Amino acid sequence: MSIADDLRRAVEDATPRLHALSEDAVRQRPAPDKWSKKEILGHLIDSAANNHQRFVRAQFQDDLVFPGYAQDEWVRVQRYQETEWKALIELWRRYNLHLARVIAAIPDAVRLREHCTHNLHRIAMRRVPEHEATTLDYFMRDYVYHLQHHLRQIVDTP
Repeated sequence: MSIADDLRRAVEDATPRLHALSEDAVRQRPAPDKWSKKEILGHLIDSAANNHQRFVRAQFQDDLVFPGYAQDEWVRVQRYQETEWKALIELWRRYNLHLARVIAAIPDAVRLREHCTHNLHRIAMRRVPEHEATTLDYFMRDYVYHLQHHLRQIVDTP
């Protein structure tokens, strides 16, 4: 199965499970310094936005070096905690389905090309040592892994 198919399946499988959660359940923070389920989904929206531009840019550059972002600050200033849950779900769903189309359109030669220069030792969830070559394919798979990790935090915890 392709990365795009994996992403689509993850989104479509999670969407009804997200809708089944109550507003009260998604607003609760497990600790004062931890994100609520709303904020975790907001983080996934931010991740989609940041990785969207990374996946597009990777097709036009010779390396896999991309800017990072201050995740906690992004979540805080966008006030996901105050946003309607159903609106967050729909934004997350549509953005990721668009991203699946972007991923599906990337030619194999671009997706599988090895890059010796990257910063996936800093920005990937499953980090790649700085001295090891990596591919856009790996980075896109890491994106789906990251998304699935956080979806489990939302739907598999009380």
